[in-house]
Amino acid sequence: METYPVTADRWNDLAQLFKAHGNPNYCWCMTWRMSGSGFRECDSQQRKAILKEKIQQEVPVGIIGYINQEPVGWCSTAPRETYGRLERSRSIKKIDDKNIWSVVCFFIKPDYQQQDYSLALLQGAVDYARSQGAEVVEGYPVEPRQGSDGQLNYNVSYRFMGYVSTFKKAGFRDVTPVGSSRIIMRYSLSEERMPS
Repeated sequence: METYPVTADRWNDLAQLFKAHGNPNYCWCMTWRMSGSGFRECDSQQRKAILKEKIQQEVPVGIIGYINQEPVGWCSTAPRETYGRLERSRSIKKIDDKNIWSVVCFFIKPDYQQQDYSLALLQGAVDYARSQGAEVVEGYPVEPRQGSDGQLNYNVSYRFMGYVSTFKKAGFRDVTPVGSSRIIMRYSLSEERMPS
């Protein structure tokens, strides 16, 4: 997989990736960028237009992953302060005043899932954040829980935010504050622990 930042010239690729699939075509990755009420007041076409406008204004929004020049994956990564809902979150509070880029969403086309491409997207997100001068890349993954039937159950609400195992493979470490209900993992760009 090759990854590239989403710029205006890649908008059509992103729209193509999102439009054929349920959740991306509904939220247009605006859940963490807008207030809860603002999100609910918009329909999917309005959210799409807002995301497109941000890209045209050169606001960082994330990266696209390509295989054989086909857009197959997405990772929403940008400066934390551009995610308004995240900044106001009580469960994912800001730990310090470092220049933080947050990773809040992954999407991979169904035909390409189960192939660990989320790791490639996460590594691409770190590369992008590094190129933009970030000090830290931060993610908020979920941990699967074992159900009474012995099967692993993934938190449906936050599954698009990635899994702890992926972040660990990419060199992130757990920095979750004591008592926090949500996991926070970080990759320090000054430490450069990511495997090649």
